Parts: sequence; structure tokens; C-alpha cells
Amino acid sequence: MSDPLFRRDAYRREAEAKVLSAEPGRVVLDENLFYVRGGGQPGDRGEMTLAAGGKISIADTVYDVDRATILHVPAEGAALPAAGERVNVKLDWELRYSRMRAHTALHLLSVVLPYPVTGGSVGDGDGRLDFDSGDVAFDKAEIEQKLNELVATDAEVSTRWITDEELAANPGLVKTMKVKPPTGSGRVRLVEIAGLDLQPCGGTHVAKLGEIGRITVTGIEKKGKINRRVRITLASA
Repeated sequence: MSDPLFRRDAYRREAEAKVLSAEPGRVVLDENLFYVRGGGQPGDRGEMTLAAGGKISIADTVYDVDRATILHVPAEGAALPAAGERVNVKLDWELRYSRMRAHTALHLLSVVLPYPVTGGSVGDGDGRLDFDSGDVAFDKAEIEQKLNELVATDAEVSTRWITDEELAANPGLVKTMKVKPPTGSGRVRLVEIAGLDLQPCGGTHVAKLGEIGRITVTGIEKKGKINRRVRITLASA
């Protein structure tokens, strides 16, 4: 599978594609604009416009069992395009952008709290991370202040690729304990926040930290003897 469009340009909102196959619950395209569910980030939603002008609502985007094929999941009862048909796909951009902002904010949270990450979830303008932090006491106000100080730097966010071998030689790049970056294709995508953070990630992110806006820490929960869950939410864009 070639690099999906969402990895090349997270800000692209529309694209044309050719239908490779279509059957109930799954449409496969030759170009993939919609982010595919994974890494704690939900799959994109949007709409598909057929050559004849009809529209199909796309309710989710997921991998097939082989994890090499991206499936666009039509809303229940929607008509299907024909194989070989050219279609236009359009993101629910407001939803995508809220997730981009939240995902980048969670990377900042892992900077402010430099502990092994045991889980996480990207929401629609919110999110959470779980940390194995031992008996360290977390202060909500202090975490929130540090997060917003980082946002105020407006540092650039970029992506680059390294080889599987380079990742293996630098295991400290991986912050997550339970979810390891996919290897085997020969390369791994890194997301870099200039001067602050570098870690493997396949998700969509904003280009500069200032786009995140104000972050509020909404809760800190004890999830085990040494595990803490930190929840954040973002001000409306």
C-alpha cells in the first residue's frame, strides 16, 4: 500500500479516487484521504460523491484484517459505488481538525509527564493518556500551566521517516509500553515537535503548536498502584 494521502498532507480536505471494490460495509479506493482508525485515533468520517452526483456518507475508516487494505465504511443502508468508478471524497474537516489538535496536545502531555505511556485515546477535541508514574503526585494546575506554556512557543510540528534498524538502535524513541510502532515495512514514521519531542506516530497532527489553543486538564484518575490517567480538553478552535 502506497503512503495514504492523510500522511502526506493532513490538511487536505478533498480528493478524487478510483473505486477498486465495493460491497456491503466496505469500499476500497486507490487513494486514501481518510485517516484509518489506529494508534488511539478514530477513523475519519465524511462523504463520497459518485460520478452521477449521488452522495454516500462514510461512517468510519478502518483496516481490513490484513492491515494492508483501508476500508471506507458506508453508513448503514447507503448505496454502493461501482468498481472502477471515479468518486470524490470529502472529509468531515471539523472533526478531523479537532482530532489533529488533540493528538498533538497528547504528545505535549507526554513531554510534560515523561513517564512510560500505557494507554491513550484521541477524542474530538479531547483525549487522555495513562502513565506508569510510580508514586509521583500529579498536580493538575501545574500540568495545565506547563502544557499551555509549550503551546505558546508555537513550535513547528513535522514528520520524517527512519528505518526499522534505526528505530531498533534508538528504543528510547518509543514512549508507549503496550502499543509498539509497526515495523516490517522497512521504515517508521516519526513526528517531531521542534526542540521538544520526537516519537514514532502514524496519526494526523497540526503544523504548529499554536493551533492547539488552550488546553485544560479535566481530570487525573488513579488506575492502579502505579498508573495514573490524565484527561485533557481543548478550547474550541
